[in-house]
This record gives sequence, C-alpha cells and structure tokens, in this order.
Amino acid sequence: MDYEYETEETSYWQLQEAKAMFSEVVRSANIGPQIITVHGKESAVVLSMDEYRRLKFPKEGLVSFMERSPWADTTLKLPERKGGKMRNINL
Repeated sequence: MDYEYETEETSYWQLQEAKAMFSEVVRSANIGPQIITVHGKESAVVLSMDEYRRLKFPKEGLVSFMERSPWADTTLKLPERKGGKMRNINL
C-alpha cells in the first residue's frame, strides 16, 4: 500500500472493469476507497458519501488537529536574536 488512507478494504479497478461493474464499485465504496487505474496508474477514487463528507467538512479545528500531531511535543530550537532595535508597527 502506498498511502496512509488505504486500508485492507481498498480495492483497485482497471477503468474498463470499473465501468462494467460500476454498481459493485459504488457498493464497495461503503467498505473502503475504490481506486480506479488507467494504464496502470491511479487515476480516480470512489468514496462513500460519509467518507467524502468527513474529508471535505472536518469537524475538528486546526488547534485540535495540531495537538494530535506526532510532533505536538516537539520543541523547536530557534536561533537567538541578536541585539538591535525593534521596529515600531502601527496597528
């Protein structure tokens, strides 16, 4: 599997096969992503409506997304600023 979103339920369909068995492709999308290939290259994906909505309209905010990041506890080491005047900014 090449991508994180792929699961055991992910299926690959050649375009001609997907056209001939479109109802099955759509039904299978309720189990997992259905990837359509053209000349052996991934070209499109069929998702369930629930999965589409989850991806398109996430309920999670940016802060909570960042908090669950694998790097949430990482401390950045930034170079110290060298002396000098701070500039005034009019807001």
